[in-house]
Amino acid sequence: MNGKHVDVLVIGAGVSGIGAACHLTREHPGKSYLVLERRHAIGGTWDLFRYPGIRSDSDMLTFGYNFRPWTGTSVLADGPSIRAYVESTAREYGVTERIRFGRKVRRASWSSSAGTWTVEAVDESTGETETFTSRFLIGCTGYYDYDSGYRPEFDEEERFAGTIVHPQHWPEDLDYRGKRVVVIGSGATAITLVPAMAPDAGHVTMLQRSPSYILPVPEQDPVSRALRRLKVPVPVVYRLGRWRNIALQRAVFQLSRSWPGLMRRMLRRAVKWQVGDRVDMRHFTPDYNPWDERLCIVPEGDLFAALRKGDASIVTGHIERFTETGIELTSGEEIPADIVIAATGLVVQMAGGAQLEVDGEPVVTRDRVVYKGVMLDGVPNAMVVIGYTNASWTLKADLACEYFCRLLTHMDRNGYTQVVAEARAEDRSEESVMGSALQSGYIRRADAILPRQGTRGPWKLTNNVYRDAIMLRRGAIEDGALQFTRGAPTGTAIARREDPAPRQTASS
Repeated sequence: MNGKHVDVLVIGAGVSGIGAACHLTREHPGKSYLVLERRHAIGGTWDLFRYPGIRSDSDMLTFGYNFRPWTGTSVLADGPSIRAYVESTAREYGVTERIRFGRKVRRASWSSSAGTWTVEAVDESTGETETFTSRFLIGCTGYYDYDSGYRPEFDEEERFAGTIVHPQHWPEDLDYRGKRVVVIGSGATAITLVPAMAPDAGHVTMLQRSPSYILPVPEQDPVSRALRRLKVPVPVVYRLGRWRNIALQRAVFQLSRSWPGLMRRMLRRAVKWQVGDRVDMRHFTPDYNPWDERLCIVPEGDLFAALRKGDASIVTGHIERFTETGIELTSGEEIPADIVIAATGLVVQMAGGAQLEVDGEPVVTRDRVVYKGVMLDGVPNAMVVIGYTNASWTLKADLACEYFCRLLTHMDRNGYTQVVAEARAEDRSEESVMGSALQSGYIRRADAILPRQGTRGPWKLTNNVYRDAIMLRRGAIEDGALQFTRGAPTGTAIARREDPAPRQTASS
């Protein structure tokens, strides 16, 4: 066993983890920190997924960090470009040398008497267990299991003579040239795979149980390109484009919530204009309202182009069974296949699968309420980063990290050593933190794992970047929900302050 003590321990070196480390470097250069990352490279999701065509499903002007411009003009970006952006950001802020790669975190235990987190991690290359301690913990592991994607068992799939692949574990040697490929799914992964594979495959069929809403967008941002040609500085182009796209994202979401019928018609009309009369519109007519599930985006209508050319097709139906040569549907139709791609979703997991404990008691995440979208009630000196589901993930990740740095500054100024969010029974609802925004299958399956949504005030998530920006950047730190301690308490619970400090103003 060996150990290392730091002020802040960050778990995960993906978009959120690197962002958190950079914010710490910018706002608290005197604090020590380490990043523990299970993989052997920076990037998280963007290092794990290697399937053809992998790209962002949010525009890059809002998916990029607020402190470091994304210099490209593509609306969406491919996986390697995003990975390179995150890596270069880590290098620029000196984060890379503070990352300990190949460490799988098994347990994170908080001790109120010691005022520290003790984190046990396994170096998977040697099998050695290492111990790290810290005053604060930031969980940046995302919300899904990296080891396994969601993969339903299909009837008689053992009969299939071809290859079945899940996109989360894409074989490097998979040769689909000239092959008949069936992609099961209708989400972002499926609509990315189909046009990416179509030029080389014999034919690609997207088999969906139910349609998704799809929005075509330009491949290049025309406004940003025009401003760049006019020699407008890159940071200015980035900031203007970011504000514009945040407003557009919010407008589309709000329109979908307030006038779903109108939004349905607008989205279907955009698709109809792309596919013409060659494709049956029932394949693009979901039975739910826009933004009940995440809206899928395609650059330059690449999916529709593949359909128009005949390189790809869409089938809507339910799988009855696999056969030796393909998939039979409940309708009796059989789809021939040499390769089946099961783009069937994710397995949701909190804290990267690590066991969380507070004073020897396991933390059951479903029993916790989220405070301001950044902290779990009853879990001291810790933040968890959960990005937006109805906008770019990084927008919320940046705001969460800014808030955390404000919180550290406030604690330092007032001599506080511990902080915990305390929810009351009436603050808790039975809805999960993601269930309020989306009704996707993976979110419903994860209800027993995800923390709860609050009923009011700082416990209730708005999924509104404008409101969150005001609350997290300017809202009072001491709002009655956070309890602070000066010095290390002797008991096992965080005690309430007996000498309340003056309430923070909006400028704190």
